[in-house]
Order: sequence, then structure tokens, then C-alpha cells
Amino acid sequence: MKLTHMQIDALQELGNIGAAHAATTLSTMLSANISMSVPEIKMIDISEIYKYVGDEIAALVLFQVNGEVKHGGYLLLYIPKTSVVRLTNAMLGLTDVDRELDEMDESALLEVGNIMVSAFLDGTAELLNIIMLPSPPQLVIDMPHAAIESIIASQESEDIDEIVLFKTALVSDAHNIQSSIFLFPNHPMLEDIIRRLEELLNPPI
Repeated sequence: MKLTHMQIDALQELGNIGAAHAATTLSTMLSANISMSVPEIKMIDISEIYKYVGDEIAALVLFQVNGEVKHGGYLLLYIPKTSVVRLTNAMLGLTDVDRELDEMDESALLEVGNIMVSAFLDGTAELLNIIMLPSPPQLVIDMPHAAIESIIASQESEDIDEIVLFKTALVSDAHNIQSSIFLFPNHPMLEDIIRRLEELLNPPI
């Protein structure tokens, strides 16, 4: 789908509102001052996803988006391993940055992913004046290319061929954490979101 500059700006504002909600929640969780914004948004073909993720092992937390938005969307929280360790260290009170991830990390990731994505959806749903709810999360810790290809393959029946990348910038006084949020919408879901955004930008007289 070819988006206009106005539609891209609207999606970026949507992402910034969602990111602000997620950052507030994360700040409370980690007892640290954290801000998050979406300085860049891209519509990318799923065949080019490899250009936007690193080569190191990463945690990917996947949610199906439910509620009043048209069915067929998935939200993916992507966190590189180095950021995963910093994040779960802060949550678990650990200091070893070279350790391997274990079940406690996985449990913490599911918790933080669920809370962050729920907050992200709350913020965007509030703007769109609809209900958006995440499904229970699925966690994959793997090379991101292989993991995302597997996710895409499992959702082929959903007619998903483009991804909205919310490239998030997370700033913290105490933690250096990188993350990105990928929206995997089918065409009806993306068209529904765009239509609602356009109605906000151009309300009927």
C-alpha cells in the first residue's frame, strides 16, 4: 500500500502516542526515568525485513491484535539480546551482562512484553476511539531473521505482505535498551486504521 506523507505522519503520531504510554509503564516497572518515541516509521515489504533487524540473537514477543479493529493484525516487540540482558537485569536485580538467558529471563520478557504492548495498544486505541487488545504473548529467542521468517510463514493465510515498522528510540538515565515494534497488518486492518486516522485529520463538517 502506497501511503501519502499525511498518512505516514498520522501513523507516526499514532506510534508516538503508543510509545509514550509504553514508556510510562516501563518507567514505573524499572523505577527509572524512561522516554520512548518513534522518530522513524516505514512501510516495508516482508521480503526486506532482514534490512531492519540485527544479526545477533534477539527476543521477539508476538501478539495478535484483537478488539474492534479488523482481524488480521500482529504486533511484534523486537529486542536485541544485549538489550534483553540489560532489561531483565534491571527487573531481576542482576548485574552480569555476559550471562546466558534462562527461564527467569523468559518469564520477565513475557511480562515486560505484555505490559509494554498492552500500553502501546491502549495509547493507539485511545486515539482511534476503539478497543484494541493483545492476545497472550508468544516468545521466541533466536536469530531474528529465522524467527521472523517463521512468524511470517505461519501467518501466510492472513494475507500479510507488508509491515509497518515503528523504529522506537528509547532513552533512559539508567539503562541502554534498544527495541523496535513491528505491526504485521493484513490489508483490511491497515485500511481500517488509515481510514480512522484520516477521519481524525479531516473530521466531517
